[in-house]
Order: sequence, then structure tokens, then C-alpha cells
Amino acid sequence: MATSYETDLDRNPANFQPLTPLSFLERSASVFPDQLAIIHGGLRRSYVEFYARARRLASALAQRGIGRGDTVSVVLANTPAMLEAHYGVPMTGAVLNSINTRLDAAIVAFTLDHADAKVLITDREFSKIVKEALVLAKTKPFVIDSDDPEYAGAGERLGTIEYEEFLQRAIPASPGGCRTTSGTRSRSTIRRARRRSERRRLHHRGAFLLAMGTC
Repeated sequence: MATSYETDLDRNPANFQPLTPLSFLERSASVFPDQLAIIHGGLRRSYVEFYARARRLASALAQRGIGRGDTVSVVLANTPAMLEAHYGVPMTGAVLNSINTRLDAAIVAFTLDHADAKVLITDREFSKIVKEALVLAKTKPFVIDSDDPEYAGAGERLGTIEYEEFLQRAIPASPGGCRTTSGTRSRSTIRRARRRSERRRLHHRGAFLLAMGTC
């Protein structure tokens, strides 16, 4: 029998709110819209611009059919595209799989297969290893090239569309999802985890609480 403390306490916005780090960017764009959020070489972006671009990425991915439970893998350095992926991918309900840029092609290929990547966003800087990995991988993700203007070295585009062009094809979208990382684990460790049907995951609530715990 319900007690008086359980009466008229159905979930509603006043007493129940899922925790997600997506709320940090949304709040920053609302409270500090013109505050500087990103500095990358000569590039400067405010929080409201950062938020708009993350939402545009979410919308572009959704238009590609990416949604809850799908995986978007990225092979990116600490660039604006990486920051946008950390918000834009989970906004669709999809999982962000950040692949360590120091891994070799065989491990990158194994990671793509293990994650069942539907989309891969990759920086031209890492095209040599990623190109080999895409040949080795059984999964064939939709490849988006990120051409960082601060990188002037060798490299080639591997996909059919560049990141900025991909963003321009979409309009803003809405939030939900989680994040996984390849880390630096060996292939044998990943295989053992796969046999146990496990993956290293960081969900929205966990990311929110970790962020608050470091404030």
C-alpha cells in the first residue's frame, strides 16, 4: 500500500530530471552566449556558435539514419570537430566511439568492427592508418573527412564528404546517448571483453557526475 510520501509524486520536470553533460553546453549557450568557448589556431568560437554546430552535427547524423544505439567512431585529434562530436553524437541518442590515434591499423579495424561503426569521422592527419584499417575492417562505415586547417602535413581524404560540407546539409536536432572509448587496450584484451559481451562505457549520468566531481 502506498504511503503518503508516495502520493502525487509521479515523475515530472519538478522532481525528476535525467543527468546529462549535454545540459552543460546548452546552459552555457543560454547564459554565456558570446563567451569564448573554443580557440584553435586563429579560430575563435563562442558558446552559442559551439552549441549550434553540435546541434547541426546531430541533425546531419540523424538525416543519415543515425539514432539510438548506433555507433559513430572518430579518429580525431583535440580539434573543434572532436569537441562537436562529444555533444553532437550523443544528441542523436547514438554512441560516440573515440579511437585512440596512436593505435595501429589492425587495432583500429578491430575496434571499428567491435563497435559496429555506422559512421567514421576521421582527420586527414591519420589517413594512412585509417585507410589500411578500412580495408581490414569487416564493417564499412560512412566516412566523413575532417580537414583540420592547422594541420599542414601529408594525408588524404578517404570519404565522400568533408566535415564542414556534411554540417551544411543539416538543421539543428535534439538530445540523448552515451560514449565509449577504444583506450589503449591490446587486441587480446578487447577479444576477452567481446567474449564476455562487455564494452567500456561512459553513460550520460556517469559523465555528468564525473564532471561535477572535478569542479
